Amino acid sequence: MSVNDEVATLLEEMADHLEARDVEFKPNVYRRAADSVRAHAVSMATLHEEAGQEAIEELEDVGEAIASKTVEYLETGTIEELEELREELPVDMDALTAVEGVGPKTVGALYDALGVETLEDLEAAAEAGEIREVPGFGAKTEANILENIPFAREARKRSLLGEARPVADRVVSFLESVDAVAVVDVAGSIRRWRPTIGDVDVLVASDDPESVVGAFEGWEAAEGVIEAGTSKASVRAQGLRVDLRVVVPDEFGAALQYFTGSKEHNVAVRNRAIGMDLKVNEYGVFDVSAVDDADAGQRVGERVAGETEEGVYEALGMAWMPPELRENRGEVAAAAEGALPDLLSVDDVRGDLHVHTDWSDGHHSIAEMAEAAAAFGHDYLVIADHATGPGMVGGVGLDDDELREQLAEVRTVAADADVDLLAGVEANVGAEGEISVGDDLLAELDCVVASPHSDLDGDGTDRLVAAVEHPAVDVLGHPTGRMLNQRPGHDVDVERLAAAAADHDTALEVNANPRRLDLSGAHVKLAIEAGATIAINTDAHRPESYEHIRYGVHTARRGWAEPDDVLNCRDADGLRAFLGI
Repeated sequence: MSVNDEVATLLEEMADHLEARDVEFKPNVYRRAADSVRAHAVSMATLHEEAGQEAIEELEDVGEAIASKTVEYLETGTIEELEELREELPVDMDALTAVEGVGPKTVGALYDALGVETLEDLEAAAEAGEIREVPGFGAKTEANILENIPFAREARKRSLLGEARPVADRVVSFLESVDAVAVVDVAGSIRRWRPTIGDVDVLVASDDPESVVGAFEGWEAAEGVIEAGTSKASVRAQGLRVDLRVVVPDEFGAALQYFTGSKEHNVAVRNRAIGMDLKVNEYGVFDVSAVDDADAGQRVGERVAGETEEGVYEALGMAWMPPELRENRGEVAAAAEGALPDLLSVDDVRGDLHVHTDWSDGHHSIAEMAEAAAAFGHDYLVIADHATGPGMVGGVGLDDDELREQLAEVRTVAADADVDLLAGVEANVGAEGEISVGDDLLAELDCVVASPHSDLDGDGTDRLVAAVEHPAVDVLGHPTGRMLNQRPGHDVDVERLAAAAADHDTALEVNANPRRLDLSGAHVKLAIEAGATIAINTDAHRPESYEHIRYGVHTARRGWAEPDDVLNCRDADGLRAFLGI
């Protein structure tokens, strides 16, 4: 974990403790400061060393008091006020609030009433029927908490792709600079761009593995060596385990294919090989047609491929396939038949249809978000700040009068913007599918994103179908409402939802925020097969978040998406035609 992440995590913990004690306003102040610290490009330690506390105070949403606490942590390793809050409320806040339906106020109430401090305490209290007896709770709340504890426990074992991928990029860049390294790539679930990962797996081809391992142990980002051998090593970096494996160059392709997975994909590939009198493993592809016992050793038979992945798949009569597809969802047959999709790339995306400004809970003005979008390379941008409605807390949602004021401001900024700037809204989808903005105003807006933010348990299909059938809705935002490692979101009949969306020209969003990645890759595939249009949006609350588009693109690639499947791969005229403006 970086210094900025450490500071931000502590500020978020302070916010949770203050909220648990019903302190008003301060929790949101701390959370906004935490967002600013985490997103800042320069380490807080560097700022403090070079320019003192005043430099930290200059960060957006970070005032003198919070800057002082940041300096206190940098100099002493603790924040006295946080230690006092922890002593007053000695709970595992992070673990407890990982349970869907358990927020800081719930943690405070259950600690006061039952002495709940840990996830195990919470589970025991729920199983004993004690939670329902606490004022303000009930049997249903207790049952929901008990049901969601296993999910929370499992989620804490995996890291978000958005946390792990930058670490992976950094270690690959480092290893590319090592003289003994011939080739390097990531492997495992992170190469397949799964939304959560266990460890970061890195594979290197080299004739001098000990030199590579030695350099890896000395990587400046490594916080400690977990284990090291002659061709393997593991270190801890930014809270993640990074595993290195070094192989000889002639076997790199086979090893990369094998260790990328998935397990199900590899089984399908192996079964195809067996039918061709071939054997495929991490060492290569071997012709075993003249071998009596193909299981006599890993390298038995005549080696026919292994140096490159392309060669491995070619030896098996298949085209090379992008790692995102390797989940045994028909890609092996498609590769053999020459029917793989022509997947979209990040460069195909022409704009963003869902970003926020300081009119709601964003951090920058309309003009600043537009300027940053142009600098990022976008052709068009939709301002889609939150409307009032279910799930909006802290007064961040705009009512219809405020949205009309913003509409006028968007038009003013658009006149001089370097992007095609459109006025939109992120409206809320109510429990019955109702939209939280008046129909007359919806008709004035260029693009309407409608998203569920509350009541996310159970089957949400009817609710979401009603939303996509609304004549003013253009995009259904983060459809299931899931938050990775926090809540699973709605169960949805995606085929039925996608059919309705296709019939009513409503796009289904892949929300590229690494905490969401909703729709999932599997859902994208179902949606495309049902004829729906996909939109890939960052839900950006600050300019830096435009970079998250890559997570949405790779999620869509996991669903076999091609450029023609994606609304914002169209040019501005094509977008306007879809929106009817």
